[in-house]
Amino acid sequence: MPVGFRIRTGWDRVPSSYVESFRQLPVANVSDSMSRLAAGGPKLRPMHAKGVLAGPALTVRTRPGDNLMLHKAIEMAEPGDVIVVDGGGDLTNSLMGELMLARAIRRGVAGFVIYGAIRDAEAFIERNLPTYALGVTHRGPYRDGPGEIGVTIAIEGMVVEPGALMLGDMDGVLTVPTPDLDTVLAAAQAKHAAEARQMAETEDGTVDKSWIDKVLAQKGCTFE
Repeated sequence: MPVGFRIRTGWDRVPSSYVESFRQLPVANVSDSMSRLAAGGPKLRPMHAKGVLAGPALTVRTRPGDNLMLHKAIEMAEPGDVIVVDGGGDLTNSLMGELMLARAIRRGVAGFVIYGAIRDAEAFIERNLPTYALGVTHRGPYRDGPGEIGVTIAIEGMVVEPGALMLGDMDGVLTVPTPDLDTVLAAAQAKHAAEARQMAETEDGTVDKSWIDKVLAQKGCTFE
């Protein structure tokens, strides 16, 4: 087998029950429940108009500026998969555009996380399939490889295992490791409920903000 040309299949995908449960939660709440250590970096920004990304990761590692394996991943994808591409963070060439986006929608892909660039930016807004990327360039990709599918990748320190849960909203993206699903879900649901109560108190004027002065006193803050 040539070095750099490898496609793995048959990994376990996160159960759909977790996908639907996490879909109801803000990514910020999930991130806070993971000690704020899990993120794909602030440079990964939404390229779609609005909406939530949730689904099992179909991982791709490719040479910067080359989308051969991304084409193959779209053809391999099961409905609901999120295609996550480590393109080396390069913005010289786009990795996908309108035609590939249309094909992915036809295949039932739930969204994309592209550690690289896209083109045909208006199509991503109009089609509104949840897609995150580093930027936009009109320069097209190459289709020669090398690349790999179904392998562990890393994006800005965020390790993504094939089949793991990917989440995204307008604040950004993260992954939840499979062994941590139950713990993180319970913590994120509790935080979301607490924030809902705090919002209600804020809107009706009963919120308690005395903690601010308590912290300032503990820090020895003086008033002049």
